[in-house]
Amino acid sequence: MMSPTLHVPGQDQIRRAPKVLLHDHLDGGLRPGTIVDLALASGYGGLPETEPDKLGIWFREAADSGSLERYLETFAHTCAVMQTRDALVRVAAECAEDLAADGVVYAEVRYAPEQHLEAGLTLEEVVEAVNEGFRKGEQRARLDGHRIRVGALLTAMRHAARSLEIAELANRYRDQGVVGFDIAGAEAGFPPTRHLDAFEYLKRENNHFTIHAGEAFGLPSIWQALQWCGADRLGHGVRIIDDIEVAEDGGVKLGRLASYVRDKRIPLELCPTSNLQTGAAASYADHPIGLLRKLHFRATVNTDNRLMSGTSMSHEFEKLTETFGYTLDDMQWFTVNAMKSAFIPFDERLAMINDVIKPGYAELKSEWLFEQTAATSVPSSSAG
Repeated sequence: MMSPTLHVPGQDQIRRAPKVLLHDHLDGGLRPGTIVDLALASGYGGLPETEPDKLGIWFREAADSGSLERYLETFAHTCAVMQTRDALVRVAAECAEDLAADGVVYAEVRYAPEQHLEAGLTLEEVVEAVNEGFRKGEQRARLDGHRIRVGALLTAMRHAARSLEIAELANRYRDQGVVGFDIAGAEAGFPPTRHLDAFEYLKRENNHFTIHAGEAFGLPSIWQALQWCGADRLGHGVRIIDDIEVAEDGGVKLGRLASYVRDKRIPLELCPTSNLQTGAAASYADHPIGLLRKLHFRATVNTDNRLMSGTSMSHEFEKLTETFGYTLDDMQWFTVNAMKSAFIPFDERLAMINDVIKPGYAELKSEWLFEQTAATSVPSSSAG
């Protein structure tokens, strides 16, 4: 009989397994039906489709271009319908509900407050609306039998000049649901070093931040994010593979940057499906996550933009199990990695690992074991 530690989970077990999500954009995860509703309520007439199913397909096809810049263009429509308090509350609540229904027990969801000011909201009102939505979504999830905790990451746009302002905003709300800071947007031409004042401020305040780096631009952006800016985590970081040489005999040699990332246990917020869309990987089989897992980097699995990628945490793990034969033990390894890397206090992370994640995976493994035992214990019919 196969050892339960070698069991490759099916879709149902993957969905029910506790999962942790560190890299998910609020404006990249709206329900298509919600976009249609909010567009109608706000008078926004720019949607390419007004039927929810067709709109969802449009987002996925538009994002599936192999270009990060084209991928980012799809956000004009979602941001356009997220300009009022009610809209932000609704979107955030549905985000928490959707993640919880997918088995996510802890999530850090990021958004850029500066992109939601067109209807007159202040930065503070944006943050408070999103926080209210997350709390409502957590409550609704509990009523549906799911448990989730959602923290917010405030994002500054790397092509703009408001990063210090957004960093200060994140610090003011750090005890009210905001767990950290991020910068995002096109990497080429907009290095993270343009925002050193924001990162220096956050370090002085002992606050946490992640930086989108190593998705499209490569090793220089990773080096700058770490050695100049002091990032706690790397948003994507998939191009660290460029500093790893694999010989024909299978031998592996790490460059100094890759060694530093592994030795320092710097978390990589890997987003496999999104990386395929933006051209950072050609296929799931070619995605660096396979090698990074073998080399024991602090790799985590994430969704990036669930709407644009037509994905979920369960979908990401389904693809990885199909491609690499990952087991429940592998899923638990990725999940614990993510929880260790979260921007909440150590004791709270430890409680999530010991009281939620490990028991959840132990239950799934024992469930499979008992099913196998029952299958092999059926008495044979008597020959009489």
